[in-house]
Amino acid sequence: MDRHHASARKTVTQLETLPAQAEKFLEIPLPEIPSDFVDFWRSTYQEARAIPTRLARRKISSPREGFDLFEIEFDSLDGVRIGGWLTVPQKGSIRRGVVGGHGYGGREAAELYPPGPDAVGIYPCARGFHRSAHPVIPSVGGQHVLHGIEKRETYSLRGSAADLWCAANALMEIFPEVGGTLDYFGASFGGGIGALAIPWDKRFRKAYLDVPTFGNHPVRLTIPCSGSGEPVRLYHAKNPEVVEVLSYFDAATAASFFDIPVFVSPALVDPAVPPEGQFAVYKAIQSEKEIFVRSTGHPDTPKESVLIYRQLRNWFA
Repeated sequence: MDRHHASARKTVTQLETLPAQAEKFLEIPLPEIPSDFVDFWRSTYQEARAIPTRLARRKISSPREGFDLFEIEFDSLDGVRIGGWLTVPQKGSIRRGVVGGHGYGGREAAELYPPGPDAVGIYPCARGFHRSAHPVIPSVGGQHVLHGIEKRETYSLRGSAADLWCAANALMEIFPEVGGTLDYFGASFGGGIGALAIPWDKRFRKAYLDVPTFGNHPVRLTIPCSGSGEPVRLYHAKNPEVVEVLSYFDAATAASFFDIPVFVSPALVDPAVPPEGQFAVYKAIQSEKEIFVRSTGHPDTPKESVLIYRQLRNWFA
C-alpha cells in the first residue's frame, strides 16, 4: 500500500540540520502497511464514537489557582469504565480543548500545566491504570502491553486508543464549542497510543508526541530494552506469529496517516523506548511536522524539557 495515499503531501518543517545519529535512525526503512489497516482503525473509531458516555463528574479541590478540577468517568470500548480528571479555567471564554495521554507508569493526577494557552483539559487514565482500574486488565506496563495480544480485536492497545476517543467524546459533551480545536499531547506510551488514535479523529487540530513508543515493530523486536518493548520481544521469541497482530499497532504505520501538524521529540539515547522506533514515528508523518531531538529519554534531560515546553506554548497557540 502506498504510504502517502492517506493525505496530500504537505510542507514538512524540521530542523535545518539533525545530529548524525538522528540521520542514521531516519535511514531505517519503515514497516509494511497491512492491506486492511485503514479499515481496521476506521471501524474501531466508529465503534468507539457510537458508545454513550454515561458521563459522571464531581468537583474536587484544585491545587492550581484559576482552575476548577473535577473527577470524571465515562464509558469506553468493550464496556470498560474510564476514570480521569477534567480541568476548567475559571475565567475567559473556552476556545480550546486538550486531551492528555500518559506513560506506562499510569496517571495519579491531572496535569494542570498543559503546553499551550489555557484550555479545558481531560486527562484519562488508560484502561487498567489508577482511576481506570479493571479486574482483568493489568495495571503494570509490562503485563498491560501483552494483555489480549493474541488477537487484534482483543489487544489492550486497541482499547487504549479508544479510551482517547471516548475522552474526547466526554469533553465535547460538556464543552461542544471545542469541536475542531482539540489538541493532543502524550509521552512514551501516551505518545505511541496518540499516534495510533489521533490520525482517525478529525476533531483534533494538532498533536505532540514525546518519546513515542510502538514505532517500527519489526526493528523493535530485535532490540532489548528496559521498557514495555522487552516483554513483547520475549513473547515474540516464543510466538513469532504475533507479528501479524503487532502490524496493526505500529505507531509509525499509523503516523503516516496524520493530516494535522505534529510535533515530535524523539531521543537519541533511551534505554526504555528504542530510539529507532521513536524516529520512525517522526519519519512516517507526511503532514506538517516539527522535531526537537532530545539527547536522552527515560529519564529525559530537564533543561531540554523546559526548552520543549516553551516551544510548545507558541506552537499550540
